[in-house]
Amino acid sequence: MLVEEFEEIAAFAEREIETVGLEFVEGRIGARKATNGNHGTVVAWPLREWMSVRPGLGLYPGAGLKVGPQRTGRVVPDGALAPIGHFSGQGDWAEPDGVLMTVEVTSHDSDTYHRDRVEKPLAYATANIPAYLLIDRVNTTVTLHSDPHPEIGYRTIRREPFGAKLSLPDPVGIELDTERLKQYVD
Repeated sequence: MLVEEFEEIAAFAEREIETVGLEFVEGRIGARKATNGNHGTVVAWPLREWMSVRPGLGLYPGAGLKVGPQRTGRVVPDGALAPIGHFSGQGDWAEPDGVLMTVEVTSHDSDTYHRDRVEKPLAYATANIPAYLLIDRVNTTVTLHSDPHPEIGYRTIRREPFGAKLSLPDPVGIELDTERLKQYVD
């Protein structure tokens, strides 16, 4: 399938069915599950953390990104950390240049393992996004992927249990206290 065909299908689905979100990674279409209250709360958590320390950055939920080799993939991370105003005027699918980090929160669906732990880290690394943070509600861990390489993915992966303090490297450059995440496991 051509990426242009996918974009037409995704635009149609978005117009017709609000709860359906589609992504295109490694040449296949995937559906994003509608989120629940805990999922949304977890996505909002790092936003509050960053706003107090780095007010010039925003965590944009639902910002579509062009990823992968030759930017032929289309993903919608739970959050994309970028300077305020970064996505203005970029349309449904933005170039990843300038995105400092993507954030994903696991869902309770059958495809989350492959999508969030295998496909997306490689897609984000090939797009040269400096960091990828996976908040894993199933395993109660946070995993930071950093030091992207366009052919092999992220070269540095650090996994910590909920409750740990996690230092995010530059260009993000803050420390997250993940203790609060323990209350949002479902």
